[in-house]
Amino acid sequence: MASMRDIKRRIKSVNSTRQITKAMNLVASSKLNRAKARLEETKPFAEETRKVIAEIGAAAGGLNNPLFAEKPKGNKALVIVITGDKGLCGGYNSNVCKEAQALCESKEAKVITVGSKGRDYFKRRTIPIDRSVVGISEHFEYGDAVVLGEHALKLYRERDIDAVYLVSTKYISSISSTPKAVRLLPVNPKEFEGKGASGSLVLYEPSEGAVLEYIVPKYVDTLIYGALVESSVCELGARMTAMDAATDNAEEMLDSLNLLYNRVRQGAITNEITEIVSGSNALSQ
Repeated sequence: MASMRDIKRRIKSVNSTRQITKAMNLVASSKLNRAKARLEETKPFAEETRKVIAEIGAAAGGLNNPLFAEKPKGNKALVIVITGDKGLCGGYNSNVCKEAQALCESKEAKVITVGSKGRDYFKRRTIPIDRSVVGISEHFEYGDAVVLGEHALKLYRERDIDAVYLVSTKYISSISSTPKAVRLLPVNPKEFEGKGASGSLVLYEPSEGAVLEYIVPKYVDTLIYGALVESSVCELGARMTAMDAATDNAEEMLDSLNLLYNRVRQGAITNEITEIVSGSNALSQ
């Protein structure tokens, strides 16, 4: 059985860990509220962009832009993977990486990793990394999404790839999320069905095609930015949940260690009393 000194050392260590996990839980909870507000702000812009594309497509007699055209082979893919730069968030990072790996293995793919966890994951695999972006999982701007979107569009227009996919995490609730994969390019026309206003009298200059050529890349950038925002919310939610569970586990361990410590202490006191009584009896004889 462990000595009282060893048990006290373990109690001190577990208590320190509990204080850290509790603090991390509170920090993640505070950041989560701000991130959720940011997520709600990004949704209307993406929805309005969809409506504009649908209206332009209807006015032009169909979405005939090259960015909507399926390529013959369609097997060379670029996969943008959004993970975090930090751990201690349960299965958040590993789940999205596994989703991306499964997608890559079904195609001739290379990846763009956002977040150090995704970079480290794919460095240990045979899937080539086209570009890595780190340090922005919690501190990103719309410009970061634009850089990723422009690079993906460049490769797509130059026919280096046949499709662009985005793998991120879908927010369900503060304690629940799931990895998701969406195709960015070629854009799926079915996404815009029923979005545009019927009988629109808007005139587009210089032409519907030119406006569509301008707005579709913006739409791609918006989807990437939205995924960054949503993934940030999911990461913070996962970290809050993981740290809450870790704090509960630490408290249970402290209860067990305190009980063990009291038993050992009681046993030591009993042994001391027994030795004193035995010594006293020996002297009286």
